[in-house]
Order: sequence, then C-alpha cells, then structure tokens
Amino acid sequence: MDKIAVLIPCYNESKTVEKVVSDFRRVLPDATVYVYDNNSTDGTAELAAGAGAVVRHEYQQGKGNVMRRMFREIDAEAYILVDGDDTYPAEAAPEMVAAVTGRQADMVVGDRLSSTYYTQNKRPFHNFGNDLVRFFTNHLFGGKIKDIMTGYRAFSYQFVKTYPVLSRGFEIETEMTIHALQRNMQVENVVIDYRDRPEGSESKLNTYSDGFKVLGTIARLFKNYRPFSFFGILAAILAVFGIGFMIPVLGEYFRTGLVPRFPTLIVCCFVLVAALLLFISGIILSSQLAKDARDFEFQLQTVHHWHSERRSQPANRDTRSAGFLLFGAQWAIIVLYVHTAHTTYNKEGLSREYIHYDENCRIDPVG
Repeated sequence: MDKIAVLIPCYNESKTVEKVVSDFRRVLPDATVYVYDNNSTDGTAELAAGAGAVVRHEYQQGKGNVMRRMFREIDAEAYILVDGDDTYPAEAAPEMVAAVTGRQADMVVGDRLSSTYYTQNKRPFHNFGNDLVRFFTNHLFGGKIKDIMTGYRAFSYQFVKTYPVLSRGFEIETEMTIHALQRNMQVENVVIDYRDRPEGSESKLNTYSDGFKVLGTIARLFKNYRPFSFFGILAAILAVFGIGFMIPVLGEYFRTGLVPRFPTLIVCCFVLVAALLLFISGIILSSQLAKDARDFEFQLQTVHHWHSERRSQPANRDTRSAGFLLFGAQWAIIVLYVHTAHTTYNKEGLSREYIHYDENCRIDPVG
C-alpha cells in the first residue's frame, strides 16, 4: 500500500504532463505518481513514464471510466487527484494531504472559485456554469462546497473504496461531491491558485454537451438521494393541476346537479391518482434509502477494519517471523543437546545392556 498516491488521468496532454509529474514528485517525495492514459495519440504515456510516473492505461474513453479503474487498482493512505493540464498548483498538495491524514477528512476540494478562476479562465459560459452547478448542488443536498467542478481533490482510503463510480465522463466531479454530501462524509475546502492552460493546450470539456450532462446528473442523483422530495414535488404539481381543473367542474355540479364537462372530470381524477402514486413512491423509496444508509455505514466499518488490518500487516509479519525463529532455535538447541549426549554416551561405552553398579549404586562402565 502506498503512503500517498497521486492520480493523474490524461488524454492527449503531451504539452503539460511532464511538468505536472515532475512538480508533484518534487512537492511530495514520498508519493507514487500514477498516470492513467486514456487512449492518447500524442505520446502522453511515454512522456509521463520518462518523467518518473507509473503509467497505466484505460481503454474505455471518458474521465469517469478512468477514475473507476484508478480507484479499483490503487491502495494508498491518501490520494491526490489532479488533471494533467498544469492548471492546478502542486504546492497545495501537502496541505490537502494533511487534511486527510491529520484531520480525517474524507474529501478535500481544491477551491478555484474563491481565488483566481474568474480572472484566469477564458472559456465562455464556464463561470456561469460553475456557479449554477454549485448553487443547485449546495441547495438541493445541503452542502457548503465552494467548487463542485474542480479537478483537484484529495481523498481518504475509506472514500475511494466505498464510492461507486457510475458516471463515464466529466460529470464525475458532481457525482462524487453529491455522494460525499449524501453519505455525511467530512468534506473540507482548500483555496488554490488556478491558472489557465498554457498556449497550445486544449480543454476536453465541451461547455454545452457536458454542461447538460452535469445538470442531468444533478437531477438523477436528486431523484436517487432525495426520493421523497423529488416525487413529492411532482405529486404536488400534479395535484395542483388536477384540483385546479376539477374545482370548476365540481362548482357547476353543486349548482346545477349536472356534469357537462365529464371528460375533464375523468382526466382530473386520473391526474390525482397519479399524484397519489408518486407520493406513495416517495415514501417507499425514502424507507429504502434509510436502509441503504445503514448498510453503507456497515460497509464503511468493514472497509475501515480491513484497512487497519492491512496497515498492521508488516508488524504482524515481523512478529510471526520472530516467533518462527525462536521456535526453530529451541528445536535446534534440543537436537544439539541430544546429539551431544548421545556422542558422549557412545564414547564412554555406555549402553542399555551393559550397565553395572558399584557398591555405592554408582554406574560402573564396562567396556
């Protein structure tokens, strides 16, 4: 198990990957730097290996797929996740690692938005998109995360081994943030100095398509993690429409005893039934979510116990080795003692058949 693992997902980052690897090896000399190449065609893998990184490959395209592979294969006391585009300062890594190892934080967010992001970023609509995602995530899930879409984070072992990676692309940052909030994990923010990509380096993030995927991910996770609120809102909307259209029909019925708009009444009844079903679905799924939360806590305890055992394995191996050596030494002494006694016995000519005693009952050897 590594003490610190620096995880760098890369796709065609030949202009910057060498500097990123070198910076993190300089700032974190005890860390192992892993570069996961995602089908690069510009020699990114070779440059990373030349800079001293451990290079591995993920052939399914997408940042989410790369992170699934990383989290599955790498075991470490603390993890640093950083993009390979040289936009994040390596100098902030020790502070982020200290939050994980010293203050038991499960996830540390490298906050760009509180420092230089708005002045350094030159891509249109990215500022608005980051603010929109932050607003929805924090208000829907009750968080205080300063930067949802940052690619610079630190994780604990427990977070990495209990986080189910479901996203395939850049919506992975939103997914892991909401997962941490939903599971009541300790999240901290560390302000970092962001810098824009160097000349000639291009972002792989599409402002519009990836932006809509992120918003879709927020909606999907809100449904999964807040089912009572999600289905309750839908039920309330349908109930308002159903009752709103039904009131005139009922009013006319009470005045005249007739229902001239009978189709409207039927539709309103179906809408109210649908609202009731959505409300009941929210209640059932909320109960299931509570059970999932309990199961997750047990899973977290299991991972923590297994992690503690792995950390103590070297000491246990040393103890077992010392025990085996002591046991072997004892047997060696016994064998040596028996061999020496047997040799002395033979030299003096003693045998079980020829033993004589003198008048004082002492052994009188007979040749």
